[in-house]
Amino acid sequence: MAKAKFERRKPHVNIGTIGHVDHGKTTLTSALT
Repeated sequence: MAKAKFERRKPHVNIGTIGHVDHGKTTLTSALT
């Protein structure tokens, strides 16, 4: 059985965050997704 081709409508974006504890990294990531 052949797999159906999946068309991606949105581009993949990888973002890395670096910061000290309690500087809003999780809040920023939540706002972006």
